[in-house]
Order: sequence, then C-alpha cells, then structure tokens
Amino acid sequence: MILQLAAASLKHRKTSVLLTLFTIVISVSLLLSVEYVRGQVRDSFTRTVSGVDIIVGAPTGQLNLLLYSVFRMGNPTQGVDWQDVAWLEDHPQVDWLVPIALGDAHKGYRVVGTSNAYFEHFKYGDKQSLSFSTGNGFTSDRHAVIGAEVAEQLNYQVGDKIVISHGLGEVSFQHHESHPFTISGILNPTGTPADKGVYVTLQGMESVHGSSPTQNTLRRSPFKKPDAGSKAADDDHAHHDEHDHSAEDTHGESLSQAPPSSISALFLGLSSRVAALQVQHQINNYGNAALLAILPGVALKQLWGLMSNVEKLLLGISVLILISSLIGLITLLLATMRERRQEIAVLRAIGAGPGTILWLIQAEALLITAVGCAVSFAAVSLGLVVFADWLNASYGLVVTGSLFTLQSAIVVGCVLAATWVCSFIPAIAAYRSALHAGLSTR
Repeated sequence: MILQLAAASLKHRKTSVLLTLFTIVISVSLLLSVEYVRGQVRDSFTRTVSGVDIIVGAPTGQLNLLLYSVFRMGNPTQGVDWQDVAWLEDHPQVDWLVPIALGDAHKGYRVVGTSNAYFEHFKYGDKQSLSFSTGNGFTSDRHAVIGAEVAEQLNYQVGDKIVISHGLGEVSFQHHESHPFTISGILNPTGTPADKGVYVTLQGMESVHGSSPTQNTLRRSPFKKPDAGSKAADDDHAHHDEHDHSAEDTHGESLSQAPPSSISALFLGLSSRVAALQVQHQINNYGNAALLAILPGVALKQLWGLMSNVEKLLLGISVLILISSLIGLITLLLATMRERRQEIAVLRAIGAGPGTILWLIQAEALLITAVGCAVSFAAVSLGLVVFADWLNASYGLVVTGSLFTLQSAIVVGCVLAATWVCSFIPAIAAYRSALHAGLSTR
C-alpha cells in the first residue's frame, strides 16, 4: 500500500524526480564502475606477466629485478653470465627460458635483446599470448620487432630501418649507425610495457657493441629445450636452404649459434608449477654465482601494495560523489514538503497516522534509489561488454566475470542503507507536519 502511494506521488512529480534519479544513476554507476574496475586493475596488474613462473637476475632485490625485467624501469647492477644460463637451460624442471638483455634505447624507448622465444612464451593478462598486427618475429640477426606504442608514436612500418643508441635517454651522443636493424614485425597492443619495447636479437645487440662471439658455441638453440629428434635435425640442417632456415628461425630457433657473454635477466617456464618454490630455492643457493630468483606473481602483489593509496583515492572520490547525490535527494524531498502539506492533510483525513507519513517519505527515497541502482547495474554491465576489447588493448585491463559480485551487492546495500538513514531528515519533517495538518492550506 505504501509503495503504491509512493509510486503515485513520485509520478505526480516526475520532472524533479527524474532529475534526482539521473544524479543517483550517475553516482551509483561511478561507484560500481570504480569498485569493479579497481578489482580488475589489481588482478590485471598482478598478471602483467602471467606465463612466466620464475624471473632470474642478479641479486639486486625483488622489486628492482621485477621493475627492470618486466617494466623496463632502471638497470641491473650486473649481468647473468652465460655459463649460468646454460646451467638453467639444462635444469630438469625448466621447460623453456627467455633471455632479456637491456642497456640501449631508441628515441626514448627501451631496446630489449631477446629471442623468438619471447613472442612464443611471454603472456599477459588472462594468459594471453603476444601476437603480431603485421610482420613476424626474427628471421635475421639484424631484425627488430617493435611494440604497438612505438609503431604508433614513431610512425614505423615493417621494413623500416632503425638505429639503436647507447644509454636510456631520449637524447644520446652514441648512435650505432653502422649497425641498423630492419623492422620485421609489429606487435598488437596489449596495454602493458610490451607496447613500449623495441626488441632485437641478442646476437644483433652483441655485434652492435663490437663484442666478439664466445668460443663455446652451442650445437642447439640456447633458448629452447631439445626434443627427441634434435640431434637428427641438427645433422640434417646443413641440407636446408636459406628459405627453410628462415622459416625454422621464425618458430623460435636461435638465429646464430654464438651466445652472448652475459644477459640482464631470464624468464623461466617450468615443466611443473608445483616445483616453483623448490627451483627458486635452488637458484638462490646456486654456488657458482650469485643469482636471484623471484616469483613474479608475489613480486607484483608486493609492488601493487605500494600503490594502493591511488586505489583508495579513487574509491574515496566515488563515495563523495554518492554523498552529494544523496544530499540532492534529501533536498528534493525537503523542497516538496511545503507543496505536499495538503496531500499530507488528505492522507491524515482518511486515517493515515504520522508513522505512515514517515514511512511514505522513506519509501519514496528508497524507491528512487532502488530504481537508480537497477539502471546503474544495467548501464555499467552494458558498458563493460561494449568496451571490453578497448580496455584490454589500451590499458591491458582484462574484463572477466560478472558485475553481480559480492562486492557489488555490498555497494548497493550500503547505498540503500545510506539512503534510508538520510531519508529520516525529510521523513521526520513530514511526520511533524502530519501531527498538525488540517484540510486547509495555511
């Protein structure tokens, strides 16, 4: 009965009610979006690198190793000797490894020395693989692959030649102009640091700096576990022509048999993730050299904890917007009290008590907020579906799951509870007015 009266009263004042409803929808939608995206951003951040079980580098600290290997921020204090890389390659629990060499830049973007294994094994978000928008990986020591942001900002195409520079600044006084690289592929956008990288072969980076190849040449790819037929494949390799050699290289084989003397870091994939802690302990206690092995998921969560204040700030701004909307709702109900004195008097005349008038005003407020929450749920859910691909490509935000979660239910419950508490102000005013209401307007 009270809900029917509340609905009829709101319909009579539909213009002002619609404006108030609009503000409620905006504020609740913002609150729901921030709460949902906040959780998704946290999950996506902790999955910036999701296909790597262990990261190995010099013992410079867990966060420092994570920052320079994944986010390309800072530099290692020392490299990892190739003999130690060979030990990791032969480890029974290591399924694959990806080398990372840093130290150069191209017009402000970091240059990463690596192999085709990087494009094959590196994953982000919900275990999504890197893909090429055009071109492909390395088929020559002088090939380069660039991220989506590098291609967009510098207007590069496949086939363009680039020159890398020593150092990390946008301005360098030492350009390796005698050793240009040809762009062989451009990666699709990921919204991760991979978009800002210029990737070259380890052998190409080594030759740029004038380093001579080491003498311990490997018979097989230094970045890929050999299968049962690897020896036969090596013996038959001499009979393949250059075209076949390039096709094989594209699928992850080393382009040159001479490994570099040292690298900056390694990404490891294990045959069993259950053994991650055991392998980490073995690497950290490796006797021949000082190495540091970290679990990227743990390090990313630790790094996110340092930035949690930004998360709390966003939530606080949304709460302030909701409070302003609730104040607008109270103002609307209070402003209509004088206009509704005769309505209240009629309700009193047909037997409605002061308590009924109080509950009527609260029912109107809760009805407006409930409709606003329902519209907000629908609008935010539709927006997440429509913009899911854009959020993934632009910001690396992988939208997974439904908006109808426990956190969203708590948000709506808090909004309705706040509305009920705030509605006491106009409801009590209506209650007092009802005690003295008459059939004539004063």
